[in-house]
Amino acid sequence: MPQMLSGGLRASCLTLAAALSSFSATSAETFLECKSRLTEQAVSEGVDRDTAQSVFAKLEYQPRVIELDRSQPEFVQTFPGYFSKRVTDWRVNKGKEMYAKHKDLLEQLNDKYGVPPHYLMAFWGLETNFGSYKGKMPVLDSLATLACDPRRATYFTQELLVAIKLMQRESLSQEDMVGSWAGAMGHTQFMPSAYTNYAVDGDGDGQANLWNSEADALTSAANFLANLGWKPGFRWGREIQLPENFDYRLSGYSNRRPVTAWNELGITKANGEPLGEADIDAYVVVPAGHNGPAFLAYQNFRTIMRWNNSEFYAIAVGHLADRIAGKPALVADLPDLPAYSRDNIIALQQALNANGHDVGKPDGIIGPATRAGIRDYQIANGMIADGFPGLTVMASLGVELAKDEESKEESKVSSDEDAVKSGNTESEIKA
Repeated sequence: MPQMLSGGLRASCLTLAAALSSFSATSAETFLECKSRLTEQAVSEGVDRDTAQSVFAKLEYQPRVIELDRSQPEFVQTFPGYFSKRVTDWRVNKGKEMYAKHKDLLEQLNDKYGVPPHYLMAFWGLETNFGSYKGKMPVLDSLATLACDPRRATYFTQELLVAIKLMQRESLSQEDMVGSWAGAMGHTQFMPSAYTNYAVDGDGDGQANLWNSEADALTSAANFLANLGWKPGFRWGREIQLPENFDYRLSGYSNRRPVTAWNELGITKANGEPLGEADIDAYVVVPAGHNGPAFLAYQNFRTIMRWNNSEFYAIAVGHLADRIAGKPALVADLPDLPAYSRDNIIALQQALNANGHDVGKPDGIIGPATRAGIRDYQIANGMIADGFPGLTVMASLGVELAKDEESKEESKVSSDEDAVKSGNTESEIKA
């Protein structure tokens, strides 16, 4: 059913439409001029002229790429919504199946790179549903479109030129190079620079092909993680129980301390067993407030975030890996959280600023500054200071939620679930 747009979103859409209309009116000439310039740049950086001219002659402007690059979600993603769509029984069972299929290779990769098999399965599952959906956009066209757009032209120009050199190096077909709208490719959704630097020929055929070779993709993922800093012999983190009197100001990456210290503060494993004595640094992550699950994150958690800079993603990878390895589901329940729109969060940020808790310019994004401002407000008002925008905080600050927000969120959840069922995966959603 069609939904009414909020005033802010409607204005954003009109601005985007005007920008796209303006660009499309001159896009043929502008894109041709840009392609000509990029052709010469490619040649100057070592691409054979005949190859460069042949490649650029075939490239077509992709307006959908610009639309996706400019779009922002109307609703703020909550951890329960994110997690429940990604760590599913289907992915756990499929991960176990693919683990068995590639058992010998995975054990070899563990020996060589120090990355356990269940983690590789988790990355593969989240990125492309184990290769069932690797994207359908023409990668070089997408990269050229973004390279000719001023917003991130420098970055995407380099990725485009790297992709062309990669095509030459691996004898890839331009038509077969398909992926996400932002240029991520193959089973593991590597950007061209990651593909160039970390892709490995895992099946011995002389080519590193991340589209058609599962062995190449898994070997490349292990090599990539090792280079990102994966620490062999250690887990990503674990679910924990916090004591009733836990000071939530101690959570977050800036409050790292040895596991032994957390043990002394009364934190236990999720099943109530002691954490034990260890000098490994760790920090507490509370992604859904004090009513949701809590986690202790180790060094490999940060390595996962170097693949995708999101704590939600890192928790999903880590827990999916645990489940594939046979460990149980979360002990804590995922709380029912309200559907916050970006306008709700902007209103929250404005209210915090007005109350003397500076969170910077309101942008509708719950980042470290906003969490710190919420925490300060909670402390000042005798609330549990978890830095999470729960209903009590929102009501106290006078942020009103529209009565139909919940129904809108339910519609959005259904839409997201349909997208996942149809093959939409982590890289498509995050791009």
